[in-house]
Amino acid sequence: MIRAAGEHGLLVETGSLELSHRLDAVLRAERPEGVVEIVPGPETVLVVAPGADQARLRALLEAVVAEERGRGGAGTVEGPVVTIPVVYDGADLDSVAELAGIPAGEVVSRHAGRELVVGWMGFAPGFAYLTGLDPVLETPRLDTPRTSVPAGSVAVAGPYSAVYPAASPGGWRLIGRTSVRVWDVSADPPSLFRPGTRVRFEPA
Repeated sequence: MIRAAGEHGLLVETGSLELSHRLDAVLRAERPEGVVEIVPGPETVLVVAPGADQARLRALLEAVVAEERGRGGAGTVEGPVVTIPVVYDGADLDSVAELAGIPAGEVVSRHAGRELVVGWMGFAPGFAYLTGLDPVLETPRLDTPRTSVPAGSVAVAGPYSAVYPAASPGGWRLIGRTSVRVWDVSADPPSLFRPGTRVRFEPA
């Protein structure tokens, strides 16, 4: 289903993260005329096109979605790989270990032992929701969020992991920190991550 989103946007309901990534990749590779922004989500893709013929764009999106659905898993996006060195000394490392019922060292090995994938961007500029976290490490957010989490903090919450791109309030559980800048307004593009990027953490 495709719905209007504001005056200049169309929201494509993909129904899956995989299809969102494939649609995002297709639109970025062959950007339709008038499209200025493409924002993939867990089960949607927002397409903003102030100067486009909305009816024509809607028809184009419907055709692309139908084609990608027909391809099934054959269209899975393999994004670039980014390796993030982490000092695993986060304030919540021990509590994550306790909740998971494993030693802190195993939290580290499980977190660094899997390749995660950027599902979508949200919450703050440069904040990437990393999917594929080891299920053993799935822990609830803090009951009371911190008023400030340092930039570079590596955290987990629910089925996701993340690297805080800038100092901000946050309720995710901190397990480590990295010196890598994942968000830099002077860079092009400013974010180290984009949907589909594969992320590997390694103990520093």
